[in-house]
Amino acid sequence: MSIFYHLGRYLLFLRQMFSRPERFRVYWDRTILEMKNIGIGSLPIVAIIAVFQGAVTTLQIAYQLISPLVANPVIGSIVSDSSMLELAPTITCLVLAGNVGSHIASEIGTMRVYEQIDALEIMGINSAGFIALPKIVAGIMVIPLLIVLSIFLSNVGGIVAGNASGILTPDEYIQGARESFLPFNLAFSLIKAFTYAFIITSVSCYQGYYTHGGALEVGSSSTKAVVASAVIILFSDYLLTQLLL
Repeated sequence: MSIFYHLGRYLLFLRQMFSRPERFRVYWDRTILEMKNIGIGSLPIVAIIAVFQGAVTTLQIAYQLISPLVANPVIGSIVSDSSMLELAPTITCLVLAGNVGSHIASEIGTMRVYEQIDALEIMGINSAGFIALPKIVAGIMVIPLLIVLSIFLSNVGGIVAGNASGILTPDEYIQGARESFLPFNLAFSLIKAFTYAFIITSVSCYQGYYTHGGALEVGSSSTKAVVASAVIILFSDYLLTQLLL
């Protein structure tokens, strides 16, 4: 029953965000600030994960497919498709759930504990919309861009690892990636990115918004936001793959 309770309260929280909208100028300024925090703040960790993700995947695929019957470009084909379909969107967003999600939940939870959200309500401001909506919009706009960057850097890591280990040349990797590229694979990756971005930001905002207590509860809400986001991302990953592929 706890699941249905939180689901219902989560849907009511989303409805509350749009019930009494503020001026566009207010949302615009806060959205730009959140885009900077989410995008620039997450850029280093996304870049590091993407490069090593592509490099390790290349080495592992090469280890499994070393055979005179398998052409080297096949390795580049598999790594590029894997990065686009699964590794870049899902793994990167799981990491962002821990990085961005915990930050959002702890920030809003601290505002709740120190009664800043109550002060907004007293002033007649829709606190859910004022606090959460810019974060959700910023996440939906920025996280897909991070996923595109992750796909590119994963392939760069694969090229570097393949060339450094002598498994395949950059030309062979690029040849395989070009031969297997399908525009729908990129579209599918972006669909995942938009979905996961909404999940990370909205779930984290929800957990932080309904925090009660003190510093211990803020930490608990942050942990719950990360766990809930990760579980929902994995479940959504299965549903999207089943429906679209």
